[in-house]
Amino acid sequence: MPLLDTDQDLARDSYYAATAARGPGHAPLTGTTSCDVAVVGGGLAGLSAALELRQRGFDVVLIEGRQLAWGGSGRNGGQAIHGLACDQATIEAQLGLDEAKRVWAMSIEALDLIRERIARHDIECEWRDGYLGLATNARKGAELAEWADRMDSVYGYPLTRVGHAEVRDWIDSPRFHSGVHDPRSGHLHPLKYALGIARAAAEAGVRLHEHSPVVSMTPGEPAVLRTAGGEVHARRVLLAGNVYLSGLAPALEPRIMPVGTYIACSSVLDDAVADRLIPSRSAVCDTNFVLDYFRTTDDNRMLYGGRVSYSTLTPSNLAQSMRQRMLLSFPQLASAQVDYAWGGFVDISMNRAPDFGRLAGAPNVYYLQGFSGHGLALTGMAGRLVAEAIAGDASRFDVFARLRHRAFPGGRMLRTPALVLGMAWYRLRDILG
Repeated sequence: MPLLDTDQDLARDSYYAATAARGPGHAPLTGTTSCDVAVVGGGLAGLSAALELRQRGFDVVLIEGRQLAWGGSGRNGGQAIHGLACDQATIEAQLGLDEAKRVWAMSIEALDLIRERIARHDIECEWRDGYLGLATNARKGAELAEWADRMDSVYGYPLTRVGHAEVRDWIDSPRFHSGVHDPRSGHLHPLKYALGIARAAAEAGVRLHEHSPVVSMTPGEPAVLRTAGGEVHARRVLLAGNVYLSGLAPALEPRIMPVGTYIACSSVLDDAVADRLIPSRSAVCDTNFVLDYFRTTDDNRMLYGGRVSYSTLTPSNLAQSMRQRMLLSFPQLASAQVDYAWGGFVDISMNRAPDFGRLAGAPNVYYLQGFSGHGLALTGMAGRLVAEAIAGDASRFDVFARLRHRAFPGGRMLRTPALVLGMAWYRLRDILG
């Protein structure tokens, strides 16, 4: 089944879509228009960039193939967490410690930016402070504590240690050995947040068009973007389409892979039960390579993500398989039902580092990709960085642009089987501890 068809199926039973009001929507692109900047992709990266650019005085047109925040931006786990999907050691190895510290600081600014936008644009999106990172055994607990010590001593970012003796005070689960807590990270309703950014962008004067997939791009000055109903002539272009660019930039495609990730949401729990599960009401994630992530919602449901598919094939009996995964962490929820089960695709890079830059041979075409499942906060910051670059100050954007990225091995036909095989090894390592 083609990726978009699979994704359409995965979007149908989303808790977020059931609890967020979209409003009347935005008309498809028709006719010919021109602008300073055309943004392809109406997820958080594209919307954030459009808002930041408009606030700097640029005339901006944003083109979305389906609905705004239809993809991963509106279906993710809702966790806004410090750092990147890759470890800081990956950044240090490429850029050195000083630049790695700049990257880390920008990831923290990304958290502040979420709070700033919520307040400035009056976005009701159920934000809660707090993130709990947990290890599933003693060895991983020691590694997590060692990492936290280094983040404190080298990066100046203190975290609260949660020892084995006190872990049950933080989470009512037999599965976890120890952890760390970060009050600066947090979680929210991602679709409500993304639609709030879209509303702010529209009110600022960004021209938004839904149901307008871009079928071709002709680089140049201006670049020309064509849809079935019209075309845009733009001095600059931002490609923020994640795994949905459909051949617009063939050089970028081999550097990311679409990976399916899945979430279930339980029936409503009693207040006392929800409070006992995660007393701090923080977002939670374990440290396994193939990880689980979960949190309680404002209406007292357990929202639980875990399974991934590197083949893009949806697991059979998704709701039941996700319920079984949830019960591994919370056996006391055996009587709870799964009311929603959905999923979507994230764009992972080989080294899990974000991939930002300009197209070779087309320096007025920028791109943002490779958030690797850790993009809820970073997409917002990426939008700010690319807006700074387009406005004339590329100093921060180019820190990320200097990161080197390799294509996935195997070419178009073999890279997915190769990834499936490689990830099976990491899953085995998680199981064996």
